[in-house]
Amino acid sequence: MRDKHDEFFLREFVKRWTNQKVASRWFSRFFYYLDRYHIIRWSLPSLKDVCLTNFRDLAYIKVSSKVRDAIISLIDLEREGEQIDRTLLKSVLDILVEIGMGKMKCYEDDFEVHMLEDTVAYYSQKASNWILEDSCPDYMAKAEECLKQEKERVSHYLQSSSEQKLMKKVEHELLFVYESQVLEKEHSGCHALLTDNKVEDLSRMYRLFCRTPRGLDTIIQIFKKHVTAEGVALVKQAEVAASDKKVFVRRVIELHYKYLTYVTDCFMHHSLFHKALKETFEVVCKGIARSSSAELLASFCDSIVKKSRSCEELSDEAIEEILEKVVKLLAYASDEDLFAEFYRKKLANRLLFDKSDNEDRVRSVLTKLKRQFGGWFTRKMERMVTDLTLARENQASFESYLNSNPHVSPGFDLTVTVLSTGFWQINKSIDLNLPAEMVKCVDVFKEFYQMKNKHRKLTWIHSSGTCIINGNFEPKTTELMVTTYQASVLLLFNASDSLSYSEIRTQLNLSDDEVVRLLHSLSCAKYKVLNKEPNTKTIGPNDYFEFNSKFTDRMRRIKIPLPHVDEKKKVIKDVDKERQYAIDASIVRIMKRRKVLDHQQLVMECVEQLSRSFKPDFKGIKKRIEHLINMDYLERDKDKPNIFRYLA
Repeated sequence: MRDKHDEFFLREFVKRWTNQKVASRWFSRFFYYLDRYHIIRWSLPSLKDVCLTNFRDLAYIKVSSKVRDAIISLIDLEREGEQIDRTLLKSVLDILVEIGMGKMKCYEDDFEVHMLEDTVAYYSQKASNWILEDSCPDYMAKAEECLKQEKERVSHYLQSSSEQKLMKKVEHELLFVYESQVLEKEHSGCHALLTDNKVEDLSRMYRLFCRTPRGLDTIIQIFKKHVTAEGVALVKQAEVAASDKKVFVRRVIELHYKYLTYVTDCFMHHSLFHKALKETFEVVCKGIARSSSAELLASFCDSIVKKSRSCEELSDEAIEEILEKVVKLLAYASDEDLFAEFYRKKLANRLLFDKSDNEDRVRSVLTKLKRQFGGWFTRKMERMVTDLTLARENQASFESYLNSNPHVSPGFDLTVTVLSTGFWQINKSIDLNLPAEMVKCVDVFKEFYQMKNKHRKLTWIHSSGTCIINGNFEPKTTELMVTTYQASVLLLFNASDSLSYSEIRTQLNLSDDEVVRLLHSLSCAKYKVLNKEPNTKTIGPNDYFEFNSKFTDRMRRIKIPLPHVDEKKKVIKDVDKERQYAIDASIVRIMKRRKVLDHQQLVMECVEQLSRSFKPDFKGIKKRIEHLINMDYLERDKDKPNIFRYLA
């Protein structure tokens, strides 16, 4: 064997080993009796073991370094792209395992340790050259190919026990050592790949650097910084341009969907990337012009569902896709309950005033919200939709009743929508003194309703009512679309030519704020169906009003709007009140189960329970604990004030 070199030497080595094994088998046959009985009786090694030991001591030990060098030399040639005899290497390395007589010591000590050292030196040199010459994508492509080849190398001729050791060495030299230089490469690093939408390269980056201890941390920081910068730029652009909030929301949705796709496709749904995306969009979705993300998303959902005519260029599938993206974005918001209240308010207006052209779309949004947040989130909204269906059936019954009983006619067309208390975001009506014409209508419907529902009480919400009345002006008769309150004001002028502010207020039994809104809409806005004295733009307690008989308009029917009232504060106030109740219930549930608990644990468990719908404020929880102590639900420990006890 000493006269051979490199591959020829290895072939000779395998040949001699094969010959030795053949001889060993024949010895075992020749001396079968000794091998079967004598050796066992005297506890001597078998002939096979003696042959193997002799080969190891007389042949292998003298050429072991030559065997090792020849194998490593062939491996390096293969790494450089040359073809080698993998079967030969497999045979040689299997011999090393057999020589170890059931142990891996010979394979590991004589070959593996040196092979790993050579691997480190080889890839260290390669990486130092590539990092200077190649762009980030090219470097990663080469690194991934090397890792693939090393894994194939194990499957073809190395022992499986070498795989983890070998891969760690290669990963360390190619990835860990140059991690920051690769990821932060100017014009081609992670930031550039995100900017240029290089999906394939980003996927490769994740596959490679998820192998290193801190590789993902660096990518996440770059990802988070990049997405935040784009989001903040959107906010600034919207604020500077004073653009429509819906346009801003649409762009945020598109931005979120883009990077959510990166997280799911490129970064394999990794939880840390989801967390980074959530934190980023919590910053971006703080909104614009002092509007919260909950309000903006609720308004956007409302506009998509109700303005079907403005969405004619979009197919139903496209609108469904947009709504799906909105719901996914909403999952990152910290105030889902606030969104629910804003959207419920808008849904109520849409359902009551027939602003939605597509009921299927309404239900589609609710289905998506229910799937994302659970049944508790959409319970009230689903009941609202059901109420409207029942209200239509009830109205049909009412019309049948009127047709069957002509003597109880209200005098004009009347539509009543009966709703369930507790599910609708509708302002409770003030005790309006209705005109005689309307009183008759109310009485007729009450009589009908009590026939079917004797044990139910009707509460009339006149603030949400609408009327169409005829204005008999001198130029022509014009139909006026007004609220019940506005109609009540106008009908007063059937009996009087002129009325003072105080007379109108007294006859209708309304607050000053409400009277000012009504009179302003009828005498100071676009449609001046009432004349005001003095003729100013503001309403005062000393003003007088009279019917404007000269009023005219080119339209046969006009709608007289009321001044807009921003109900945002009321919605937020209602949500804050609901949150107080939720915190109280959570604290009581925890203390009922735990009996005794310190302040910090109680706060943390309360936050954990409520985080599904909103993020409670620590100060708010502390206030509610004090409230429950005052209400005798809890008590403080006399010796340790931070310990609370539940009072059964």
